[in-house]
Amino acid sequence: MNSSTIKGILASTLFAVVALTGCDKPATVASIGDAEITSAQLSAYLKHKRIPEQDATVVERALDDLISREALAQAIEQQDVLDAELIAAEQAEVRRQMLIGRYFEKFLAERITDDMVRAFYANNAADYESNRVKVAHILIRTNTQMGEAERQAKLTLAREVYSQLTSGGDFITLAKAYSEDKVSAQKGGELGWIAEGAVNPEFSNTAFALQPGAYSEPMMTSFGFHIIKQLEAPQKSRQPLEAVQSQIKYRLQKEAKQAEMERLLASVEQSKNYPLTAE
Repeated sequence: MNSSTIKGILASTLFAVVALTGCDKPATVASIGDAEITSAQLSAYLKHKRIPEQDATVVERALDDLISREALAQAIEQQDVLDAELIAAEQAEVRRQMLIGRYFEKFLAERITDDMVRAFYANNAADYESNRVKVAHILIRTNTQMGEAERQAKLTLAREVYSQLTSGGDFITLAKAYSEDKVSAQKGGELGWIAEGAVNPEFSNTAFALQPGAYSEPMMTSFGFHIIKQLEAPQKSRQPLEAVQSQIKYRLQKEAKQAEMERLLASVEQSKNYPLTAE
């Protein structure tokens, strides 16, 4: 269909913006071909576009645009060059996505409140507690590219440092001199507080097994050989609500959404005939 046909459709448009009435049937504000735009549909369109209904000039311009787009869509449909079934399938899928997405957005916003998050945190406090210990280390690095002789040389060095410690050497001084963890070495080997299980298991187990002020013999992880010193005894630490409230809210929303999905699905009869059976 050419441009004159589209103009013909537009020319046949009945345009009359009216105030919303209390009638059972919404007033028709425009006709495009066989389609009508009611006052309720226009109001919803304006809301979707975030256009204030009080601004008559802007409303009229929006309606003109809506009419033109609907006329153009009708004209294209009449060309019969597009796959109507495919377009219908895409429209149906968009509808499903919008209904599901917007419903659960509203449902979860109303269902999961800040009070529920706080209550869950209080009732499950143990889940947010962990042991932590303050430690320092001296690291003699190794890597997978090293040969056995080089690795043994690194182990020998770690044992020499350990021997100096057992002979009264100062841990901070030796860490600054020998540790190849350059960041912690500048602080005398101090790593600060580490949570139980948050680092290499062998390192964590060794650190928690020590007594305050004691240090380990050289032990190996994937980073190399460590001499670990426990600076302060293990303590229980609870994550503050602020640190975990997003995690709790996500968990509550996920559980509430699953329960609501099951309720909704159970309310609608479902069946399928696929693969198609022969008649």
